[in-house]
Amino acid sequence: MKILVTSALPYANGEIHLGHLAGAYLSADIYVRYQRLKQRDVLHICGTDEHGVPITISAEQQKKTPQQIVDQYHGSIKKAFADFGIGFDNFSRTTLPLHYRMAQDFFTKIYNNGYIYPREIEQYFCPKCQRFLPDRYIGGTCPRCGSENAKGDQCESCGRWLEPFELVQPRCLLCGETPQRRATKHWYFKLSAFHDQLRAWIDEKKDWKDHVLQFVKGWLKEGLQDRPITRDMSWGVPVPLEDAKGKVLYVWFDAPIGYISSTMEWAENKGDPDLWKEYWQNKDTRLVHFIGKDNIVFHALIWPAMLMAYGDYVLPTYIPANQFLTLEGEKLSTSKGYAIWLPDYLKQFSADSLRYTLTRNAPETRDADFAWRDFQAWHNNELADVLGNFINRTLIFISKYYSSSVPTASSFSENDNRVLEVLHKAPDLVGERIERFEFKSALQELMRIAQEANRYFDHEEPWVTRKTNPLICERTMYVCMKIVTSLSVLLEPFLPFTAHKIKDMINFIPQQWDDISSPKVAPSIKKPGILFEKIEDNVIDVQINALKKREVTIEEFQKFALKTAKIVSAENIEGTKNLIKCVVEIGDSERQIVAGVGQHYKCEELVGKTIIIIENLKPAKIRGVASQGMLLAAIDGDNVILLTTDKPASSGASIQ
Repeated sequence: MKILVTSALPYANGEIHLGHLAGAYLSADIYVRYQRLKQRDVLHICGTDEHGVPITISAEQQKKTPQQIVDQYHGSIKKAFADFGIGFDNFSRTTLPLHYRMAQDFFTKIYNNGYIYPREIEQYFCPKCQRFLPDRYIGGTCPRCGSENAKGDQCESCGRWLEPFELVQPRCLLCGETPQRRATKHWYFKLSAFHDQLRAWIDEKKDWKDHVLQFVKGWLKEGLQDRPITRDMSWGVPVPLEDAKGKVLYVWFDAPIGYISSTMEWAENKGDPDLWKEYWQNKDTRLVHFIGKDNIVFHALIWPAMLMAYGDYVLPTYIPANQFLTLEGEKLSTSKGYAIWLPDYLKQFSADSLRYTLTRNAPETRDADFAWRDFQAWHNNELADVLGNFINRTLIFISKYYSSSVPTASSFSENDNRVLEVLHKAPDLVGERIERFEFKSALQELMRIAQEANRYFDHEEPWVTRKTNPLICERTMYVCMKIVTSLSVLLEPFLPFTAHKIKDMINFIPQQWDDISSPKVAPSIKKPGILFEKIEDNVIDVQINALKKREVTIEEFQKFALKTAKIVSAENIEGTKNLIKCVVEIGDSERQIVAGVGQHYKCEELVGKTIIIIENLKPAKIRGVASQGMLLAAIDGDNVILLTTDKPASSGASIQ
């Protein structure tokens, strides 16, 4: 049996943060490392997703080309994963010519099979920006939950998949203009044609996570609709049809094909270009997609339907999607900069401490929260005081009293045999949970061994028996070394850097997962070192304060369009004491801004003032009144003072 593991392709428009790791990457790495220790044929595939609207938005915000953005982040993402201990067999990218050929081949084959067709539709067009707007360039109010921050493809508040025309009060997210409906032509995938086939396939999945099955069955119950797979954009895989000039493949169609093209790249690098077929076109392959909750519909319905439409490929065997991770009780937000970025974390702390925390508190079946105090407590009280303590006390004892030579034993007491039986069962107990994607439970089983080992050490009192009965002491330390040796292997999927350190200290004799039910102990050890240094309160205080008061980079500051504006009219908003509706002139245009300055300024005082505003703030409604920007003011005690220029300035002047 071959095992093909994929992790969701991360967008190449930002760094990896803790939410990403908890969703699609750490669990996959644990699973793959375990399978390798079981000596199974396993392949771990990933790469950066380098098309789609998030890339173009980042490029426009940073005044760079999309290619410059993806080149920058592909390298930094790849390095961060490696530094965190996640080892992919191939980490590709979707801007490679190989991927373009594969994606266009998929489109052409499915088109020729009759599952892609053109349709004349209306699409939003921004008259100010003079272009058709992709879904994510359109904002508005969700028709289902009423959130005013929904986008044209999905409402992040309630999770509903949306079409742009469903939005209430739509707006262009680039300029705030109300978009117009205009006719255009796009190509659609006949997802509806696979409803019955998908339902029968899903009904066979008795061992999938409940929340994944419930989500998918809910979609099937509502009925599947055909989905557009092209976009009016210049950035992406060109649609391989003569009458589709200027259109590219929609990223949700293009991205999962990256799993295949990445495997093809791996095979080419191995010198056997057809080797990828043994994984993707072998009916005995176990295909496992590790993803976050937000990708369930794509991987469990749309992607399998694409594979069915194309033919010749295996379908996913498991999709162990995780739920979401929050940060200190709040939702992670890349746009607001509220996250812990992996490169920043790794400058301060060890990879294994985070791997432990994210696995111990994995969002496997429900959302979980990362808190810095929990991170500190689990590192100090469990990694340092339990796991590290047992290994350290064992190795120091042998180093000090046996000159680093490991004692041996040929007979064992009842208590010795009890502990050895725990070791004998450990590979199966931990392994069974990993096979079921219960990584949190697997880690708990492993830590129970460390706890039991400390109890055994305390009960046997080798510091006493060394003097009163040396043979018993030797037997005790031999059993302890068996435990340390087993732990060095059992830990490897979860804490690979720690496992490597332990193996180096104990002169590890190469053994695989199944061997350690009765581990071989090396005859001598090296000088032991401390595995986990305690993390002090002041170190964690810095991290908590950084979240509360995050520094802003120059690139982030440059995203704000600060301009001068002249107030041409102002009036109080009925029913409020402090809100004033101002109409401001910005160069040749006017817009409306709601300001909370009514208790400090009269309307007539405001008219004629030249003030400073943020022009490109996302439009919002305040007490039902539209506001298309924000004026800036200083708070001095109880006083509010509008920011103005110290010399006369025309409206619309940029603030640099």
